[in-house]
Amino acid sequence: MTIQDRIGDVTERIVKRSHDSRSIYLERIGKAAEQGPQRSRLSCGNLAHGFAACGLSDKKALSGDVVANLGIITSYNDMLSAHQPYETYPSLIREAAHEVGAVAQVAGGVPAMCDGVTQGQDGMELSLFSRDVIAMAAAVGLSHQMFDAAVFLGICDKIVPGLAIAALSFGHLPAVFVPAGPMTTGISNDEKAKVRQLYAEGKVGRDALLESESAAYHSPGTCTFYGTANSNQMLMEIMGLHMPGASFINPGTPLRDALTKEAAKRALAISALGNEFTPAGEVIDEKAIVNGVVGLHATGGSTNHTMHLVAIAAAAGIRLTWDDISDLSDVVPLLARVYPNGKADVNHFQAAGGLQFLIRELLGDGYLHQDVKTVYGTDLSGYTAEAKLDAEGNVLRQEVPETSGDETVLAPVAKAFQPTGGLKMLTGNVGKAVIKISAVAKERHIIEAPARVFHDQNDFLAAFNNKELKGDVAAVVRFQGPKAIGMPELHKLTPCLGILQDRGHKVALITDGRMSGASGKVPAAIHVTPEAADGGPIARIRDGDMIRIDAVTGKLEVLEDEAEFNARPLAEADLSQHQFGVGRDLFAAFRANVGTADTGAHVFGA
Repeated sequence: MTIQDRIGDVTERIVKRSHDSRSIYLERIGKAAEQGPQRSRLSCGNLAHGFAACGLSDKKALSGDVVANLGIITSYNDMLSAHQPYETYPSLIREAAHEVGAVAQVAGGVPAMCDGVTQGQDGMELSLFSRDVIAMAAAVGLSHQMFDAAVFLGICDKIVPGLAIAALSFGHLPAVFVPAGPMTTGISNDEKAKVRQLYAEGKVGRDALLESESAAYHSPGTCTFYGTANSNQMLMEIMGLHMPGASFINPGTPLRDALTKEAAKRALAISALGNEFTPAGEVIDEKAIVNGVVGLHATGGSTNHTMHLVAIAAAAGIRLTWDDISDLSDVVPLLARVYPNGKADVNHFQAAGGLQFLIRELLGDGYLHQDVKTVYGTDLSGYTAEAKLDAEGNVLRQEVPETSGDETVLAPVAKAFQPTGGLKMLTGNVGKAVIKISAVAKERHIIEAPARVFHDQNDFLAAFNNKELKGDVAAVVRFQGPKAIGMPELHKLTPCLGILQDRGHKVALITDGRMSGASGKVPAAIHVTPEAADGGPIARIRDGDMIRIDAVTGKLEVLEDEAEFNARPLAEADLSQHQFGVGRDLFAAFRANVGTADTGAHVFGA
């Protein structure tokens, strides 16, 4: 199928814009690949340290450069439900490596924080920066030069983007990403959201709220709503870094374990010691990045990826912009209705046909580039087959059924839920921003309301609890950006904003902070850049200013006299309380050096 004109045009301009930086990147990883297995340049003392803890057979194998060594980068901890299953993965991966005459070692561990645990807490101010810490920690693990390929064990919000940045820093090595899968379905997301609103209104107590939350988040595995964690899995698969069909298989199942072993064997097969050398830096090219953006729009994925994808692309020498993301959103149809974009969860999405159905639909109508490299060894058409087990317990793949198992959850292109994607970019005299519209009712795509300005999310909550917010309101929560306090998510505000909206008021949020990937029904112009702490116009907004969010035309504007607005002094905020506690003092260098939201909000420079 010929690629859609707009998809092709955006891809071509990314290629042209990235020519110099991409060429430098490919030359760098090419030289690294030409040097061959790294262990040959280690001294005997270096090498002895590297395999000192191995068994005798592994020591013998690693003494030369004929046997491949697979590095495992793990984000295991047993507090984070999505990552708890990784406890047993290294043993499975070592077993798989031995079955093909190779070796596997845990190269290193990276932190994995849970935004669900830190939501609304001080620790959330470390969340975005943890992505870059993860990238650096993974790089430390791989820097020992003991490895011919790597597998990356990660699921959640900042972990996968950080691991992807690290994999591309070591882009001369093959990299396969290995998910752990979603937990089984608990109570419905609508029921959970209802209890949260009742609690915010004081109609139920903490015991009822905790019971509801525990019934939603109840076992090992990823949370089942379609937030950043599950958007991560979609991206890794549609960009060719997962094995086909791996994303949404529940943990603790025979198929899940078989897919993990298959991923390990495949990573070894595509190392430079095999005949199918496929380095990560060649898998992730401009077409793969565009495929990722298309997948994000078609599924109504997380707004966080308007930063993460930009940062991942930059790690491969590719210059992706918000304009690219916006232009693709204008033509990519929305094919999935998974909470917060619908009532279903990712298990329902998987049962309806999952990513394999979605990829086949998008390929068939020219929305995805088929001619890309993947770790599976095929082009993207190989990702339209779902994973099953044969009688011997080995993975086999079968073409996904021709029709969706539930068209209210997963639609064909011909019956798309809407003709455009789930995300929209906004511009205007407040700056640039992102809005997620896939879960917002059409009648709320345009909102005009008077501003109420806050410098802390807790001040908004206090105003709500004091019944100060009685009518239409555009809540401006500023000094939340990366330079100010690390760009926390403000998901804690969602129940209160939802209550105001349900009372019939026009409600919107404008912030230079982030919102959870699961937020949706209230119009929210987020990631406003330039941020208030960087002299952005959002710092000029005053209480009572009329603000217009227009997600149809892509506008974010203060409807006041332009000359008067531009002449206003920039507001200032005392942020000293955000500089210490829960380790925030250790991240002062990050706040001082972080880039803007539209350039990926990372600390790695241009």
